[in-house]
Amino acid sequence: MTRRDFINSTSASYASLLAWGMLPAAPASALDLPANGQRNDGKGRKVIILGAGLAGLTTAYELGKLGYDCTILEARSRSGGRVWTVRGGTKETEIDGGLAQTCSFAEGHYFNGGAARIPHHHQLTLQYCRELGVPLQIFNGANESAYLYNEGGTGNLANQRMRISDYHNDMRGYTSELLAKALDQSALDQQLTKEDVDKLIDFLKNEGDLNTAHLYKGTNRRGYKSKSDPGAGNAPGTLTDPFGLTDLLRSGFMQPVFYNVGDYAYEQQTTLLQPVGGMDAIPKAFEKKLTEKIIFNAPVTELRKTDNGVRIVYKKDGKPVELTGEFCVCTLPLPMLKTLESDLSGTVKRAADFIPYMKTGKIGLQFKRRFWEEDDGIYGGISRTNMDINQIWYPSFSLQGQKGVLIGYYNFYSRAEAVGALSIADREKLALEQGSKVHPQYPAEFDNSFSLAWHRIPYSGGGWAVYDDATRKKYYPALLEPDDNIYFAGEHTTYLTAWMAGAFTSARRTVEAIHARVGGYTKN
Repeated sequence: MTRRDFINSTSASYASLLAWGMLPAAPASALDLPANGQRNDGKGRKVIILGAGLAGLTTAYELGKLGYDCTILEARSRSGGRVWTVRGGTKETEIDGGLAQTCSFAEGHYFNGGAARIPHHHQLTLQYCRELGVPLQIFNGANESAYLYNEGGTGNLANQRMRISDYHNDMRGYTSELLAKALDQSALDQQLTKEDVDKLIDFLKNEGDLNTAHLYKGTNRRGYKSKSDPGAGNAPGTLTDPFGLTDLLRSGFMQPVFYNVGDYAYEQQTTLLQPVGGMDAIPKAFEKKLTEKIIFNAPVTELRKTDNGVRIVYKKDGKPVELTGEFCVCTLPLPMLKTLESDLSGTVKRAADFIPYMKTGKIGLQFKRRFWEEDDGIYGGISRTNMDINQIWYPSFSLQGQKGVLIGYYNFYSRAEAVGALSIADREKLALEQGSKVHPQYPAEFDNSFSLAWHRIPYSGGGWAVYDDATRKKYYPALLEPDDNIYFAGEHTTYLTAWMAGAFTSARRTVEAIHARVGGYTKN
């Protein structure tokens, strides 16, 4: 079996071949792919790429290194797709009767409407930033100084904000105390030697900051009472008092909405990074490498197969234009793919019909001063709540500046659908009303806003592909195979959905597959 036959007859991908040890790791330079024939450098071969998101840009960039003639068709007036930085002058009109918005943020202020952080272990993403000269800075995701707020809870802690550090340290202390008590009473099912017990109790004393009686009575890890920090002279500081265990259990913070803490989620563990000046620095850097390769404002309407390759119809200035090529790489989100008139196979069409996309939305709120820093000591990080706003993100840049933009909500599923259905004015009103329960400074300091609902953004149709085991098994394989001369790339063709790394790895996989196929040709 030839390499081309193997790739075309199985779901083998670049990532799979890597995992099986059949290929070396992808280099930062042009892919050094073996070929079986003379036509192995891609020259003279026309590839049409649908979509100038990261997958499309990366595909064109890497195929270009190998000599392919690539053209990218992009429906929007910008590149990046769901890598979108909203700043002063940004314009958007959502579908289904959405009103036109123009962002009025002050110069130098922005929020990332889509992709917003880079995990330190997404090496391919970091590699492209390094290769393209995109400078990075720290993104502070897990900040214990941010808040939790549960609306409608019971008990003494209902409807009041709590520092994440207070909740974590108290719960860590009480659970350590309970386990220490079980050890003291030899109440564990597993038999442990005295030496084992001593080691575990010593760990618990340090983990939960227990006293000599193995009890949790508070800790300096929670900090000090207001205006009672340690100081000069006779000022040792006054520690805050711990909350009671039953109060914590009844607080509502055990709900799943509060589970997504960066301490534990693999993709959100420190260190997280972000490009200086906004996430769109990455697609802009690709654009510089793809001069005259991208046709903007060119929505695709037809995707057809021909005897020799593909035929694409797109609109330019309201008129249909045809473009032909040997290969097509379709990176369109599936909600957009299913709107095209096409010759795609039934299995691909069913995948586009039945793989759902996340409903999600964000709002950027500009304030006259950075009260979260000045008043609350919060520098970056995320506050969480069970209200419709779900999350409040604090910027990790321009610290201690005058103005600031925070993300006033980041929500998902039914919450995002309900909030996204509101008018622009009502979204702002909701964000301010609910956000002021966490930060009372909102009304006095608010300046302006810009909101978005990804399931209503033209040419997107949602935030990212959402798979469960059934859809992954039934529909996903069709996206890994070429449909004749049509290939597919994008986060929806990976196990890294919702991450830029998914777009990058899918592009590398597709470049590998096309070049392996081209290399299989022999001279007649």
